[in-house]
Amino acid sequence: MASKKLVIGASGFLGSHVAKQLVARGDDVRTLVRPTSSTRGIDGLAVEIRRGDIFDLESVRSAMRDCDVVYYCVVDARPWLLDPTPMWRTNVDGLRGVLDVAVEADLQRFVFTSSIGTIGRSTSGLADETTAHNWLDIGGEYIRSRVLGEEMVLRYSAEMGLPAVAMCVANTFGPGDWQPTPHGGLLSAAVRGKLPFYIDGYEAEVVGIEDAARAMVLAAERGRVGERYIVSERWMSTREIHQIGCEAVGVTPPRLRIPIRLLSAMSYPGSWLARLRGKDTKLTPLNIRLMNIMTPLDHSKAVRELGWDPSPTPEAIVAAAHFFREARRRCEEPL
Repeated sequence: MASKKLVIGASGFLGSHVAKQLVARGDDVRTLVRPTSSTRGIDGLAVEIRRGDIFDLESVRSAMRDCDVVYYCVVDARPWLLDPTPMWRTNVDGLRGVLDVAVEADLQRFVFTSSIGTIGRSTSGLADETTAHNWLDIGGEYIRSRVLGEEMVLRYSAEMGLPAVAMCVANTFGPGDWQPTPHGGLLSAAVRGKLPFYIDGYEAEVVGIEDAARAMVLAAERGRVGERYIVSERWMSTREIHQIGCEAVGVTPPRLRIPIRLLSAMSYPGSWLARLRGKDTKLTPLNIRLMNIMTPLDHSKAVRELGWDPSPTPEAIVAAAHFFREARRRCEEPL
């Protein structure tokens, strides 16, 4: 009987932590990572590493063989791309091929990493998994690709018998954010004293990376097929996040206040210039809009059905701050 656990995208922030938790509890873990991806997030783990790609379906099929659970942790989260074609290729086309393979495999669960960006906004109270998406027109290509991807996973579940569970994961913080994530990059700059300002109005749902990974593991055991779960612990402003992180490592937090409306206004000429040059920039109107477009969420379904009990996210922010400082020191050490 199949017993291996497959983590697709184990070189990423969430995927590496899922692999770590599976190994820690004694599971037989296989990972599928791209030939060009760094494995530093899983180096030293007792895992089988397969080199492959979601667009190489034979490598996907081979990796899934003898596995009963697949954790799919692949996403292109670059809403600022001038040409969104690569993002659509990963978030939709690549995912579709993996789902076709997964339907043929003898799986107990397919745990899909979705996004809180697939949840609708609420004008009264907290939004939850039943809140229909209502901001597709202003969410840009990234949000469209994520909504379509999640809908496709749930359709495969309903119509083709794929035992899928969709996990709507918030902004994650914690150690091991090597790349780093966009929000992790801001925290990294802040704790190194390289970010003189904070964005007033940038607020979002957040969760510790280890708690997010734990929710993924729990979903394989207790998640109801065809359901989605919000994986977020609380709503925080980036000013709070940076203050917590900076205080943890003894650095003065950013003092200069930049209203998000001013940053949005500043993004237009920068975005036009980027288009003229044919080069991507993260300072785009859409990217700024995504910083404050959502509303607070209710994660009680994950608590109730999965038995998820997340720790306070500030603890993960402190751990992330120490990680970024230590990672920078290692990079600066002479050879």
